[in-house]
Amino acid sequence: MYSYIKGELSEIVAENHIVVENGGIGYNIYIPGQVLSLLPGVGEEVKIYTYLCVREDAFILYGFLTRDDLNVFKLLIGVSGIGPKGALAILSVMSTDDLRFAVLSDDAKAIAKAPGVGNKTAQRLIIELKDKLSLEDAFEQKLSHTQEAVSGNGLKGIRNEAVEALVSLGYSSTEALKVLRDIEITEDSSVEDILKLALKQMAFL
Repeated sequence: MYSYIKGELSEIVAENHIVVENGGIGYNIYIPGQVLSLLPGVGEEVKIYTYLCVREDAFILYGFLTRDDLNVFKLLIGVSGIGPKGALAILSVMSTDDLRFAVLSDDAKAIAKAPGVGNKTAQRLIIELKDKLSLEDAFEQKLSHTQEAVSGNGLKGIRNEAVEALVSLGYSSTEALKVLRDIEITEDSSVEDILKLALKQMAFL
């Protein structure tokens, strides 16, 4: 029904609940807790991508700062046993990229840290979403800053080699994927160079 709502951030009710005014109407919107620090100040304009949950006793709006976050939320609520509140709880403790990394590296413990999400639910989430989430999506923003047009398959191969090397050194797949997200990889990059940069960053984690 609503793609997004753009208007004035008129009130922050709680860490996961805001009111956005548009056309004289105040919309109650529930957001992931970690979004709160990314919002503009009260009285300033904000654009929130929304999902309308229709229940017998209520119409509830859930909101996100990016369309990607909204799309991942929709995937989450499609998992058996996870409703809108559970999906919001997951996205309150981890970003969409962190969730992708956790799913693709079978890190159920990271997902189970969300309130109300147990280990069994986290494992079921991984099984149901593994084919729907792509590591390439997690690197998309970083790759968009690459200056040269390079082969996506080539970059993917270099990243995978770097991940395998870091795992062989004792790091988890999730840790390896996270640190590689912040390293610029081009067609001229070697696995050795990437590992040197990754290990330097790992020292500060």
